[in-house]
This record gives sequence, structure tokens and C-alpha cells, in this order.
Amino acid sequence: MTSRVCSIGLNGMEGYLVQVEIHVSEATETMVIVGLPDASVKEAKERVLSALHTLECDVTDQKIVVNLSPAEHKKIGPLFDLAMVIGVLKERGYILVDIPQDTAFIGAISLDGKINTIDGILPALIAAKKLPINKLILPYDERIPYDLFEDKIECIIVDNAHEVISYLEGQQTFSQFTQTPLTRKKQISKNDSINFSKDFQSIIGHKQAKRALEIAAAGEHHILMTGPPGCGKSLLSETFPSILPDLSREKALEVMALYQLAKESNAFTTQPPYRNPHHSASAISIIGGGSNPKPGEISLAHQGVLFLDEMSEFTKKTLDMLRQPLESGKVTISRVQSTVTYMSKFILIGAMNPCPCGYDGSSTKMCTCTPKQLTQYKNRVSGPIYDRMDILLRLNPVNMNQNFSENESSQMIKNRVIAARKQQAARYSGDYTNSNIPLEHLLQTSPLTSDQLNFLQKKSIEQHWCNRIQTKIIRLARTISDLADSSNFTDESLIEAVKLRQVL
Repeated sequence: MTSRVCSIGLNGMEGYLVQVEIHVSEATETMVIVGLPDASVKEAKERVLSALHTLECDVTDQKIVVNLSPAEHKKIGPLFDLAMVIGVLKERGYILVDIPQDTAFIGAISLDGKINTIDGILPALIAAKKLPINKLILPYDERIPYDLFEDKIECIIVDNAHEVISYLEGQQTFSQFTQTPLTRKKQISKNDSINFSKDFQSIIGHKQAKRALEIAAAGEHHILMTGPPGCGKSLLSETFPSILPDLSREKALEVMALYQLAKESNAFTTQPPYRNPHHSASAISIIGGGSNPKPGEISLAHQGVLFLDEMSEFTKKTLDMLRQPLESGKVTISRVQSTVTYMSKFILIGAMNPCPCGYDGSSTKMCTCTPKQLTQYKNRVSGPIYDRMDILLRLNPVNMNQNFSENESSQMIKNRVIAARKQQAARYSGDYTNSNIPLEHLLQTSPLTSDQLNFLQKKSIEQHWCNRIQTKIIRLARTISDLADSSNFTDESLIEAVKLRQVL
């Protein structure tokens, strides 16, 4: 006879149902795990056998065979420990009731029978909502807002294997972590007021740059800033998250799940992530990868900002690998053992000097670079990457004798950004912004006039713009119109969009 217990496996952010099949027969005491287990899953046999002895389950002279089905998927991590223990207990007759097939078990088991949390529980929880699972028995993790899943799935929080047995047999159990029995949910309220250390009101000058960043935030457009050292490129980029709308709870859970898969600590927050990798970072750390592919910086910046300071100092290979994620909002990593797709929808902000010495075009210091050096420096960022940048912005040093009181605060700008995002959500009836909505849908909802099309075509011929750049100008103009609370394209918005794309 074989006992079957459900669990959840992960392939990146995608989860799938795993049937943990247990067969026990008389033989030398041993435990065999099949079904493409990795090293951490194979090591589960020592944990499981020790936990069974602690639970006084006699497996002397018994051979335990564990099959993790479907067998063609690579099984990674100790997610299946608890399911293996419950399956053996059922097979040996220590659990007499039937185990429901709509109930899944996840968690790592200690030698004394305690159930521990692991990285990957949150992605498994998110995946469970799409699987034929009604109940999930799992350990407590203070980082996870269990209350957000109560409308989709019932989370049964347990501390040890004894509690699991008691629950399956219909007995009421309590945990040391909460006062409520059986179904225990950690209540985490939404952080409605996020305090940022930097505010646009404190930044002197850069009126054009602030306007460009507001447009970028409203439509999720990518932006490339060039300027001499010390002109404020990094300061503006670090202040940019303060004008971004807060994440919805669903998006915040996606971000938190990606951080768990990358084994980085991140509390539940509605603040958009901000990633600033050094230019010496490898391509794998930026894009993601490894033998068991983990999320890279572009995935950790999902729903937030990826700031590449000294963009021209990144290797050309690394920058060119950003092409697909910038277009699709996701990255697919293929390895011999598996192919994994991670979400990577982010706003890219690049910053670079105009030349190797940094002072090309500066009015305060003479550039010492030769024409050949200038050409080589600009070619470090390939044409396809330039084409994928929506806004090209040139910064110059500002006059420090200006009054702070005349500056707008980040909150004032953020309110306009939120209003523009709401217009886009209502117009497109979904989670789209002007930067990622299909062009045909954008033009169906708000078409350009013939005069506007002629103006754009004329400018494109003058500037030798490709179709991709023309499309980006249309998207920019739509965002500028949204900020002006206009339901149609305005001539002023198209003119401003053209200027933002030809600043360099």
C-alpha cells in the first residue's frame, strides 16, 4: 500500500503540485528518495528518520521509498520534509484518518520534530492560490502577512509534527506564536505613510530634470542622464522613489517572494524597491543565474527602480543582456537542468558622464578628451540600449543661490503621478501603463491627429529615428497628456516628448 501527501514544488516563481508518495516495506532500515531531488532534498532522509524516532514511530528494519511526483521536475529545497514525515506516519498507521488531497504540507523538519520556516514559503503560498489547494499546513514566519491569503486559501500554522497530527485528527491545537487556534494569520497592516530620507524640495534647481523624472514616474518610462561629475545625477536618482506610487499588496507580495528566492531579507512593505548595483557587478548578479538560477538585480528591482550609476562602466555584454527584460518585463534563464522565468518589470535610470574626463560640453571646465576617446566612450552603451531609453536628459551644474521654498515637495509631485496612473488604469482597464500597453491599444483609446502624425514623421526623418523611438515618443506624449489631465493627445505634449528624446 502507498500513502500520498500533497506538497508544492517551485520552479522559479512558478509553483506546481507535488505528490509525495510513501511506500514502506520490510528490509534493512533505510530511506530512498527518488524524483530528481537535489542535495538538500536528499539530505531530508536523515532529518525525517530522526524526527520519526522522536515521534516514537518505529521504522526499525523498514525500507522507506519516497517518490516525488512529477518525476521530470527538479525538486529543490527542504519544502517536502513535512509531507514526507506525515506520509510515513500515515503509512505506518500512526495517523488513522484520511489525509485530504486538497491539503498541502510544506516546511523543513528538525531532528526533534519541530517544523522550521525556509526561504521559498512565500512563493509557494502565492503559487498555492492557483493550484487545487484549499488548505496549507506550514510553519510560522513573522515576515509573511498570512492575512492576505485568507480569501483564497486557509493557512494552518503549526509549530511541530505533534500539532499537525492533532489537527488532522480533529483536535484543537494552539501555537506559541498566536492566541487563535488552528488557522493562525499574522496581521500586518499596510504601511500607508512611507518616509523617505530625500525629498525633491531639498534639491536646488534642476527644474527640467524634475519634470522629466515626474513624467518617467507617471508612465514608467526609462531615463538616461548625462552630465559632469557632481551635477546631481545620483541625488536625483536616489530621490526618485519618493514620487512613485505605493505598491498594491499583491505587487508587494511578488517583490517579497523574489527577495526570498534570492535569499535576501526583505520585510513586507508597499515601498517600491530601489536597486543600485556597482558597475563591477557580474552579468549573472545583474540578470540572474547560477546552477539553480536565482533572481538577479533586475528581478529584485521588480515594480521599482534599477539605477545604473556610471552606466558606461558596466560591461557592454551586461548592458546588452538588459534588452529582453526592458521590453517584456521578465527574464528567462536557461540552464541544463532547468529553465526559469522571473519577473523584472522595473524603471531603468542610467547615469553617465558625457566623456572619459567628464567635462564634454561643460561651461566650467575644459574637456581634455580626443574625438576618438569620445566616440569610444559613447559606444560603450550600444545603440539598441539607447533606443530603449525613453528620455535622454542632459544635466549641468546649478546655481546654489536659490530659495528652497520655491521647490515642490515630493508629495506634491507624487499626487500628480498617482492621478496620472489612475487615468491609465481606467483607460486600459488593467494593470498597464503607457510604457507597456500594446501600441495598437494605446492608439485605439486616444489616436493622434493627422497634423500630429505629420509632425512626428518630419522630426523622425530629421533625427533619423527608428520605429522604436517613434513609438516611445508617442508613449511619452500620452503620459504628458495624462499629467495635464487631457483625455486626448495635445500638441504641447508631443512637442515636449520630442524634446525629451533629443536632449543629448
